[in-house]
Amino acid sequence: MPEPFLRCGRYSLPLGGKTYVMAIVNITDDSFAGGGFLGDHDEALRHALRFAEEGADIIDVGGESARTETPLVSAEEEIERVVPLIERLAAEIDIPISVDSFKGEVAEAALQAGASIVNDIAGFTMGGGTARAAAKHDAGFVINYTTNPPKVRLPEPPAYNDVVGQHLDVLRERIERARQLGVSEETIIVDPGIAFGKSHDEDLEVLRHLEQFRSLGRPLLLAPSRKHVIGAVLADEHGTALPPEERLEGTAAVLALAVAHGVDIVRVHDVREMARVTRMADAIVRGRRGDFAATEESWPWPGRR
Repeated sequence: MPEPFLRCGRYSLPLGGKTYVMAIVNITDDSFAGGGFLGDHDEALRHALRFAEEGADIIDVGGESARTETPLVSAEEEIERVVPLIERLAAEIDIPISVDSFKGEVAEAALQAGASIVNDIAGFTMGGGTARAAAKHDAGFVINYTTNPPKVRLPEPPAYNDVVGQHLDVLRERIERARQLGVSEETIIVDPGIAFGKSHDEDLEVLRHLEQFRSLGRPLLLAPSRKHVIGAVLADEHGTALPPEERLEGTAAVLALAVAHGVDIVRVHDVREMARVTRMADAIVRGRRGDFAATEESWPWPGRR
């Protein structure tokens, strides 16, 4: 059997041997986790290049926060934010660049500038423009689970009888829609949408059953980094959720378990630390006997008495 792979533009990423680390670079001033570089493409470029050195396999460039309390950014402004950085990055590094956008015009401009993946959090709730752009460029296309358009908070939470089963049904429908719009099977990525359209309790239920998403037949992306579910679980004695900058260890725990459940790509803010987490988890879960066998240098262990 040929090795499964993910095709994204000119890149072909083998699947099953390692977990790919997608680094977040936000060209905004309202990211929930901070770290936005609005108006400073030089600093954004420096951070992106550092992330590549620290172990990022993919750089995910976004020009708009998903926070519902912030106003919608026009496509023109978003293009002005992300395209200059993508152009400079594409000239500097030879790894896939992803654009985090739900607007077809932005996806098209980013792909022309050198991106090779479209990471659309809208999950077709904003139409099929991003899918058409991805199909045109044979780019990777992330299909996210969500129940409502970005920047819109529903007055009542969705009701689930079977949260995992209903997620799988929705994602199957969206995969088929992507195919109908011309997106190639080998370019599709699925994201179960942690913090999208569900309570923290339901987020945790999805995380417990990530292996079931393998039944979709496409690589699985997980984006739990610094999200509120982690802050809520690790709340202090007064029930106050930890702020985003204190969610490092919780994120690491989620990612280690995600690797054990077969996740292929993890989207993170803290690249060096999370790249180490995934490497260690990969060595346990996907490693082969003999990869770390004793050598003259390693046995006896240095410093052992």
